[in-house]
Amino acid sequence: MKGCEVNPKSEDLWLEAARLQSGDTARAVIAQAVRHVPNSVRVWIRAADLETETKAKRKVYRKALEHIPNSVRLWKAAVELEDPEDARILLSRAVECCPTSVDLWLALARLETYENARKVLNKARENIPTDRQIWTTAAKLEEANGNHHMVEKIIERAISSLSANGVEINREHWFKEAIEAEKSGSVQCCKALVRAIIAQGVEEEDYKHTWMEDAEACANQGAFECARTIYAHALSVFPSKKSIWLRAAYFEKTHGSRESLEALLQRAVAHCPKSEVLWLMGAKSKWMAGDVPAARGILSLAFQANPNSEEIWLAAVKLESENSEYERARRLLAKARASAPTPRVMMKSAKLEWALNDLEKALLLLDEALKVFPDYAKLWMMKGQIEEQQGDQKQAWDTYHQGLKKCQNAVPLWLLLSRLEEKKGQLTKARSVLEKARLRCPKMPLLWLEAVRVEARAGLKDIANTLMAKDVLQPAFTSHLPRLIDQELFTLS
Repeated sequence: MKGCEVNPKSEDLWLEAARLQSGDTARAVIAQAVRHVPNSVRVWIRAADLETETKAKRKVYRKALEHIPNSVRLWKAAVELEDPEDARILLSRAVECCPTSVDLWLALARLETYENARKVLNKARENIPTDRQIWTTAAKLEEANGNHHMVEKIIERAISSLSANGVEINREHWFKEAIEAEKSGSVQCCKALVRAIIAQGVEEEDYKHTWMEDAEACANQGAFECARTIYAHALSVFPSKKSIWLRAAYFEKTHGSRESLEALLQRAVAHCPKSEVLWLMGAKSKWMAGDVPAARGILSLAFQANPNSEEIWLAAVKLESENSEYERARRLLAKARASAPTPRVMMKSAKLEWALNDLEKALLLLDEALKVFPDYAKLWMMKGQIEEQQGDQKQAWDTYHQGLKKCQNAVPLWLLLSRLEEKKGQLTKARSVLEKARLRCPKMPLLWLEAVRVEARAGLKDIANTLMAKDVLQPAFTSHLPRLIDQELFTLS
């Protein structure tokens, strides 16, 4: 206390003296302090803290505000102790004393009725013409009261008014404001903010790149309405950009509903009818929802826009096959062979007949296909396997040999031929086939693995171990072995 006597105007000394005391003694010290430094906010707050009853705390703050009516901190502390109605009355006085405090104006607006809140915010803008938060609060107020048409106008006026008052329109800050608006449930305000700020400070040639980054950033923060609004704006500027439609579609697929995805894709194909992937996404969405007729309808429209599209033909075939509509699938494949006779279309045609156990029809289709596409290895593989299934090992052997003349680097063909020799009990020939294959494709670990398996299946574990120990399997090839151990011979797709 000696220090306080020597320097009674030091708030730090009084606060320290009060800290060292407790109970009534501390209150007595602070009571002296407020007499000596009545304009110290910290001393008054400490005085209120030392009171145990809310009524006494209120009394301290009221007295404090008589001495320091322009202290925002004191007004906030006093308001926190009041019920809503008394807080509203207190805040009405607070904004008169501290007209440049955004927080006090906004707190008052929150406690007022709709009409009075509008008046409060208008007064706030008059007193603080450079703060965006007052504008966004006004927009949220209109949205909360169903006046959605006012939201866009308020945000547009905010940008022009703030700019006129010399405020820098910081794009990043406004995007944060939009994200906060969405998180608080003010979706219309969030959309209006995004639309108002999206082109701000961005060169025209950078629009697409910047907007896609913006959308991704918003999505990563969980601001899906912000991201959706960015995509919508980007598509209004670049309606024929397939890449933007795709990004928007993947966004809806991940974060939206099936309905929102399908609505977007419907618009997308109207603008980009040549984009196969957009049609296929729409058809798949309908199919996955169990609406097969709608999926057919989409693919039918897709055919009209892309009559020679292999992907669309095959998607239509898959739709029918998966739904056991095999005759429909056959008819589609027949049309596809006439319209878009690609290797995959021919292969899928044969594969369907093979799956339906019409082996002769499958072989006829494969022979027809191989006349046109002799270098498509999967056709040779299928033909040989069907012939093996029929028990005609000699014909299968001829097929694999013919195929390897045309497709010397087709590893699965080499494996099929080796396994055929193995089935015939020709172990030496099987080894020879694999040796030739390794000479042709020296860096294919699957061939080395098959060589090991051949010896293991023959019970020749010593030879298998010798092959495993070869330098060529260390270390690059061994890294592939775990993945290859259970790998199928090949997958037709």
